[in-house]
Amino acid sequence: MPKRATKRGAERTPLNRDADVLICGASFAGLAVARELSGAGARVLIVDRYEIGEKQTSACGIPTDWLRNMGLMGALQQTFPELVMHTPFTTVRYRLPWTFSTFDYRTLCGLLREQGADAEFDIAKVEGRTGQVVHTDRGDLTAPLVVDALGWRRILGSGENVQPPDALLSRGLEVHPGGDGEDLEIWIDRGYVPAGYGWSFPADGEVRVGVGSFDPRFHVKEPTVRLAENLTRDPVRFQGNWIPHKLRPATADGVFMVGDSAGHCLPLTAEGIRTALYFGLACGRELRAVVEGRQTREQALASYHAFSASHSFPFDSMLRVQRLVPRVWPRALAVGLRGMTAQRFVDWSFGHYLKIAHPDFALGGPHGGRFAAGGGADDQPLALTA
Repeated sequence: MPKRATKRGAERTPLNRDADVLICGASFAGLAVARELSGAGARVLIVDRYEIGEKQTSACGIPTDWLRNMGLMGALQQTFPELVMHTPFTTVRYRLPWTFSTFDYRTLCGLLREQGADAEFDIAKVEGRTGQVVHTDRGDLTAPLVVDALGWRRILGSGENVQPPDALLSRGLEVHPGGDGEDLEIWIDRGYVPAGYGWSFPADGEVRVGVGSFDPRFHVKEPTVRLAENLTRDPVRFQGNWIPHKLRPATADGVFMVGDSAGHCLPLTAEGIRTALYFGLACGRELRAVVEGRQTREQALASYHAFSASHSFPFDSMLRVQRLVPRVWPRALAVGLRGMTAQRFVDWSFGHYLKIAHPDFALGGPHGGRFAAGGGADDQPLALTA
């Protein structure tokens, strides 16, 4: 687990400055935005409450080609060609048409930071905004282009934010015992959670075991501990987070929202890392066009908003399935899962799922395949949407 490195006490000197682009939040989405601005000649400032790579909040799994195409293979821990799903009445194994990998959070954030090394970084807690002025616990920051990549709280948005348990959020918790495993496993079992699922993600000497509830009112510590113990894993090193499961407007009062602040997390699966990277790259490309004088801020806001909104159909469809699955009789669910093991169906369904935020999108933009393992891509952005 990451060691705390955040500035404290006398290190937290006043921070008052301006920038061309201010990115609030230094995890997947914010770092992806900064990556796309590398070499544009803009003054880019990233701020976060924590040191980069310090505060892991997910199981850190992603389709392997996203790591490859982003040049992040150095963070890879373990790769899985299959997905194993358990219910009380069956266990099914799907051979995926693409592989899924776990990765080390700190290493991946460090690699992304290197790709966006032109940007400055400092530690500050973002508290709110007045126009183009962002207020932090270390002073005010000003920029004509502001990005909120701070998470589901949407701190820089306008109006009151809905809080849990009324917000459209899932609740997730996992433990990180040492150990090994060969399978990427999912449990759909109402004995653990009435609406949601459990998981076990091996990660090269560590196994990430957790439970996520689609209903934020349902607490998940006890079922997480029970699942870990049933797998003979020690329930140690807890980490948890709220997970958005509803797409939200990607712009608000002149601010670009990226990642969880825009609901860029897929319902049903709660996969939010590749979507954070995907929409972060898209936002960064729009901002780059502004700082290079190829479009106005207003045009960038409209274009990015439309790009995000164009993904509404798959997000909304998956949300409907998320709400349907807990209503399905468990025996019928088992029959359905067994019926979906035909390889042609698996290839088709998982292929469409990957297309929602396809890894080839990382090969477009100003950097092309420069960071990718193997390179070789041209510099033209790909028109990949849902």
